[in-house]
Amino acid sequence: MNQYNGNKKFKIEIPDSVKLIISILEQNGFEAFAVGGCIRDTILNRNPQDWDITTSALPWQVKKMFHKTLDTGIQHGTVTVMIKGIGYEVTTYRIDGEYDDSRHPRSVEFTADLVEDLKRRDFTINAIAYNPTIGLVDVFDGMGDIEKKLIRCVGKAESRFEEDALRILRAVRFSAQLGFEIDCDTMKAMKKMSPNLKNISAERIRSELEKLILSDHPDKLITAYSAGITKVVLPEFDKMMECPQITPYHMYNVGEHTIKVMENVPKTRLMRWAALFHDVAKPDVMFIDKKNGRTHFKGHASVGSEMAPVIMRRLKMDNKIIKAAARLIACHDDRPVEKNRTPEAVRRSVHKIGKDIYREYLQLVYADFQGKSDYGKEKGYDEYLYICQQFDIIMQNNICTSKKELNITGKDLIAMGCPTGTVIGDILEALLEKVLIDPKVNTHENLMEEARKMIPSNGTAK
Repeated sequence: MNQYNGNKKFKIEIPDSVKLIISILEQNGFEAFAVGGCIRDTILNRNPQDWDITTSALPWQVKKMFHKTLDTGIQHGTVTVMIKGIGYEVTTYRIDGEYDDSRHPRSVEFTADLVEDLKRRDFTINAIAYNPTIGLVDVFDGMGDIEKKLIRCVGKAESRFEEDALRILRAVRFSAQLGFEIDCDTMKAMKKMSPNLKNISAERIRSELEKLILSDHPDKLITAYSAGITKVVLPEFDKMMECPQITPYHMYNVGEHTIKVMENVPKTRLMRWAALFHDVAKPDVMFIDKKNGRTHFKGHASVGSEMAPVIMRRLKMDNKIIKAAARLIACHDDRPVEKNRTPEAVRRSVHKIGKDIYREYLQLVYADFQGKSDYGKEKGYDEYLYICQQFDIIMQNNICTSKKELNITGKDLIAMGCPTGTVIGDILEALLEKVLIDPKVNTHENLMEEARKMIPSNGTAK
């Protein structure tokens, strides 16, 4: 194993289970190293999500050494070893054959040489191996690139991207997650090879995009645009980047504004996706006022709430987040107290949008302000603060804003002799209208009294 000239000065703390797996493999005469992202993240003082081990042992030999294993990718040399209920992928050193589809190697050849295995990996920062005895094995200067904060391909960049086109997007994702820049030669290859992303499944694209937009640097989506990536995987963003906003309220184009909004919402799946698509319809609805040259985007929120679900379904996203994002996009431009700053106006807004996402609506509105010009940030901000204050009052006092929160039910109406059918809903709607005007009306006694006046004798609400 000394053939690898490991750096023994650099010590990495690895979990006891990983030490145990490496130790068992070595005791049986094989080499074994922790490798890849777990080593990179540990060096960067990040918490690794998984610990992967690479070894000279063949899959069947690995299976023979451990009590419980799973054949999670045995055709590619991977066996998952279970230790105390946690899985650790143990993969045989391998050399990949030719690639036919920008993803799958035509063949896999096992090797006894760690360096050959490291050669097939994507980026230098992911091609570092560690063994507690040998130390760091870093034949492609991944440590140097970590110090330089650089994403660089192992070997020839075009070859790495030919093997798996998703690596083109992964380069931007790592750049966003780690705050690194992309090496010039790697970026040139990305621009050249980005059309091959059409061969990658929507699920894999979505996974990388989501990691990118959930990072501390969603602005790296502009890097993906510059590299020609979004032209293939998210062409709507290209249109946003090419759509100007010529208005006193804005200082960025639609795409740049969108990035600012993403940076200012919480790092949750719902908020980042809703922010990404909140203005997606602006390029489609834009018209320019011939008198003053200003751009207008009438109806963009409504149109966007229809466009976004189509895009999100294309990316194979789950229905729950699609529906919630569409609701936020539809209402993000609402200004409920612009003309009438009253508690009632806020209650009606909460009724329209829904308590369940109103806090998220306010977060999106705030972020929208942060992506505007100084004039745009100032205009309407007082109204926003008033809405926040009133919503807090609504939540703290459990003020009714929906039919389900009324202190009367359809069963109460039926017990009073109300006919079944739509008339019950009509009466509850009328009662809610009274409560939205005056929340104090929402007592069982008051609502029962009002309902008696409304119960029809002919099946139609009075």
